[in-house]
Formats: sequence, structure tokens, C-alpha cells
Amino acid sequence: MLRELRIRNFAIIGELPVQFDRGLTVLTGETGAGKSIIVDALGVALGGRAYSEMIKTGSDSAVVEVFFECGPHPLLDRLGIEQDGGIIFRRIISSASGKNRAYINNTLVSAQTLSEAGKDLVDIHGQHEHQGLLSPQNQLLILDQSAGIQLEKERFSAFFGEVKAIEERLEALKESLRERARTRDLLSFQAEEILAAELSPGEEEKLAAEKKMLCGMARLKELAESVYMLLYGSEGAVSEGLSKARAALGEMASIDMNAREPLQMLESASPLIEEAVRYVRSAREDYELDPERLNHVEERLELIGKLRKKYGASIEEILGFLENAQAELKKLDSIEEDSAALEKEFSQKKAKLLDAALALSKKREKAAAEAEKAVTSILKGLALENAEFRIELARAEQPGPDGMDRTEFLFNANPGEGLKPLAKVASGGELSRLMLAIKSAMRGQDVPVLIFDEVDAGIGGKAAVNVAARLRELAKTHQVLCISHLPQIASAGDNHLLVEKTLAKNGTSVSIRRLAAGEREEEIARMLGGKITGASIKHARELIERGTSQ
Repeated sequence: MLRELRIRNFAIIGELPVQFDRGLTVLTGETGAGKSIIVDALGVALGGRAYSEMIKTGSDSAVVEVFFECGPHPLLDRLGIEQDGGIIFRRIISSASGKNRAYINNTLVSAQTLSEAGKDLVDIHGQHEHQGLLSPQNQLLILDQSAGIQLEKERFSAFFGEVKAIEERLEALKESLRERARTRDLLSFQAEEILAAELSPGEEEKLAAEKKMLCGMARLKELAESVYMLLYGSEGAVSEGLSKARAALGEMASIDMNAREPLQMLESASPLIEEAVRYVRSAREDYELDPERLNHVEERLELIGKLRKKYGASIEEILGFLENAQAELKKLDSIEEDSAALEKEFSQKKAKLLDAALALSKKREKAAAEAEKAVTSILKGLALENAEFRIELARAEQPGPDGMDRTEFLFNANPGEGLKPLAKVASGGELSRLMLAIKSAMRGQDVPVLIFDEVDAGIGGKAAVNVAARLRELAKTHQVLCISHLPQIASAGDNHLLVEKTLAKNGTSVSIRRLAAGEREEEIARMLGGKITGASIKHARELIERGTSQ
């Protein structure tokens, strides 16, 4: 419930606190007293457009604060804003900085957040505040609330999100399948190229050593021949000299005992020399150039070099690349299976989504037909006897988050003009009365506070009485504020606030006060004829008794 509004330095208002109660509250006063300014200030506090021109002349800033006594607000819960017994909206308009600041319970928020939170608490319907009713999205919301399918639509929206997520995953898989052929061909080629090489760890180092030996084969043979000749094959070779030295040293040892040790050394060297001779003799025969083997080794090393340029700096890295490629190929092979399973799931859930959307559409069609009759009937009692109202439902080919329906409220206040969207045909006064009729006929609205500015424009007599009756009916389930110039409506209020403007040397000031019983009679008497007389007081008293008894 709206409990308090505080305005400072806004338009012609210097300082103005306003207290509100339950039921139907009427605001009256002379034309230009500032009644609509109060509604404008409330709209600014709830996230409406704010301009520096709204600041009272001579002031640096304007401040508007609104206090709601209410339970937890879902949006504020999500934002982590504390709510201890109520919600305070505050809007500061600064002329110096050119910036506006918005707060909810002393937490700085954006104007958009202010608006999002405020629209769940207040509907303002006046000469300049019809956007809510003119928006097709809000019209669909009104229809759904009237049909009592809000929770069903929320479940539908959640299911739609689930199906949409599956569709996006499926599209991603299909894109993967489109890329799969190219990727798979490349990976297959790479894997086959590496597998065909039959690489083994350490192979390149061994081949490099073998190539070095094959390339030096002629020199090896030459060196082996030279060593063999030095050790054994020539006159004066090492083996021959060693044999003569052993004989001489043996003779020395038979005479000199000290010569035995060097003799043993020579005898130990003899088998080593013989072993070396055998190796060199064999190597001399084996060192034969093999051009085919050299060619094979060089080709093998060239192949390994090409693979290293493509897949890694070593054979180990190349084999690691092969392992990864084989794993990726296996993963790609599973995409088709995943895609087929997801395609089946998407098809099944899309069919269920379509059925759910059609079920919503049927309920909307039924609610729309009932609402058209009820709203049209109420409009006839609100000085719109020839008005026509229709809810047009256009069905899309595919479901969206809200179903398959696009809603458009059509209206015609004058015979022969034809039904057209509200934004094109309804005047401010007509739109206020139309909203009053919609609020009365299409129950289920969960916005607790309704404000009507100039709902009585262009009506009087019995129509005014009917408007008052509708407002009192709405006030049973909502807190209703109404700015009015008609005594029939003013007399129907549970609470009566008088807005007054006074002129002084230091400027204009606006005040508001709650009227007691006697004061209220005087104000309604003034509204009846401009002068307060005994007859007008009596008439006012009768109007109040009749208005509050409805």
C-alpha cells in the first residue's frame, strides 16, 4: 500500500508531505492547484522521465520520495536490497550535475530498475501516463491475468527456455557436423600419415649415427687397412716387434729378476694386440659402401624431418600429436549419435511446447471474448454509450516466450469510425475511463495501487455516478487514488485530500490537507456550484451519503 509521498522543490511545490490510506482517495482542488503535479512527481519517483526543468525555480535540485508498506518484492530480493517492513523509492534531480540519482531503500539503482520495481506496485492512468495500457506486451499481461493463467504462462516460458536451449545446442551440433567432414578428413590424413611412417622413439638419433658411418665408409676402410698393416701385416709390424721384445725380455728375466714384471706386462698386452688385429681384419672386410642402405637412411631421415615440421619437434611429440588426433576423431564420430538423440528430444519437446501454446491460446480466446462483452457493457455506463472494444489475437507460426499470441486492444468511441489500436484513437479522458472499465471487468490484476488522473474528463450526471461506483468497486481490492473535478466522484471517496495553491511575495506554494466531515461537505458544495450555501451544503451531504453507501 502507498503510505507516504514527500516532494521537495518539484515544479511549483516547495515542500509537500502527503499521507495516504486504504480504499478510494480523491484529490480535489481548483484548476491549476497542483493536483496533476503531485501525480507527475509520483511517476518520477517510480522511474518516469525526469528533466532539470522539473526543479523549482531558484533551487539546485528536486527530491521525491515514496514509501510503500508491502511484503517482499521479488526484484529487490534478486538485487539483494534489504526490505524491512516496506520500500522507499527516492529520486533526486540535480540541475548542477545534470544527472539524476535513484535509490531504493538507500541503495543506488538505475532509473530502469526503479521503473521495473515501481510498475509492480503502481499503475498511473492519466492525461500523460497511458503507456502501460497502450503497450501490446502489457495488454497481453492484462489478458493473461484476467484469464488466470499467469502461473501457467510462467511455466510455459520456463519450458520455452528449455526447448530454446536444446535448439541452440542442436544448431551448434549441426554446425559441428558441417565442419566435421573437413575436420575429419584433415585429422584422418594426419593420423594416417604418421601411422604410415611407423616411427619409434629414438629412431632419428640412430639413423643419424648410421648415416654418418655410411657416408664415411671409404675412409673407415682406408683407416682399418692402415691399422691392420701397422699391427700385423707389414714388415716390422707391432705384433712382430712385440714378439721379439718378449723373447729378449724373457732372456733378461732369466738373468735379472727385476725384468720379470715388465715381461708380464708384455705378455698381458699380447692377447689385446691379437684381439685388436682380429677386429681390424674383420672391419676391413665389412667396410664396404652400401649405396642402397645410405639412400634408405637419408629418405627415412627426410621423412622424419617433414613430419617434425608439421606435427612436433621430435618423434615423441609427433606420436603425441597422433594420439590427440585419434582421440579427436573418436569424439567427432560420436557427434552424429549425439545429434540424432538431441534431434529426437527436440522434436518431442517442441511438439509438447506447441500443444501448451495452443492451450494458452484457447484460454486467451475465451477470456478475450468475455472481457470484450464486460468492458463494452461498463463503457456504456461511463458516458461512452457507442464505444466498441475488442481484443484482437493474432497467432504466430511458432511459439515465443509468451506463447503464440500477439494481443492488440482495439477501441472506437464514435460510431462509424471503425476499431483501431488504442494509441491511434483514444483521448486521455477516454483512455482513463477505458482503463477503469478494464480494471473493473478484467480482474486478476496484482498491481496494488491504481491512480486515475482526470478520469471524469467530458462526463457528468449519471455517467459520473457510474464512474464513482466503479472506482469504489475497484477500491475493494486495490488502493485507488483519483484526481477529479466532479462532486459525484469526490463524494464517493473513503478519503478526501484538498490541494491548494497560494501566491505570496516570495513565490507560489502548494499545500495538501485531509478534509474532515464538515470541510468535505464545503469542498463538494464548492464543486457543485462554486459558492457555498445552505442548499449546496445539503446537496453535498446527500451526495456523500449516497456515494459512500455504494
